[in-house]
Amino acid sequence: MSRPPITPEERYATIVEALRGDADIIQSSDLPRSKRFGSSELRMNNKIFAILVKGRLVVKLPRQRVDALIASGDGERFDPGHGRLMKEWLTVAPTSELEWLPLAREAMEFVASKR
Repeated sequence: MSRPPITPEERYATIVEALRGDADIIQSSDLPRSKRFGSSELRMNNKIFAILVKGRLVVKLPRQRVDALIASGDGERFDPGHGRLMKEWLTVAPTSELEWLPLAREAMEFVASKR
């Protein structure tokens, strides 16, 4: 019997579970409602590095890395809803072949390096 496909929410929960062991990682549910961007964001040093938006993983990466992933067809630039594409934010579709956890770790390291 085949296993049902994993949902984006389950995939993201795996990321949260893997990264929450780091003392510097905060999930939005740990913050007061007034400080939240969304219900599923992950932060390091109070900066968001990963979030699940409409079933898609959104990560903060260096602009050149985002450009390369877009050029290879592995993602799109993130639009937070006001028509302005974010240069350092990549959106990854749930159908993408990219592994989400390594991308989230890469985003976490990028944000940590920008202290």
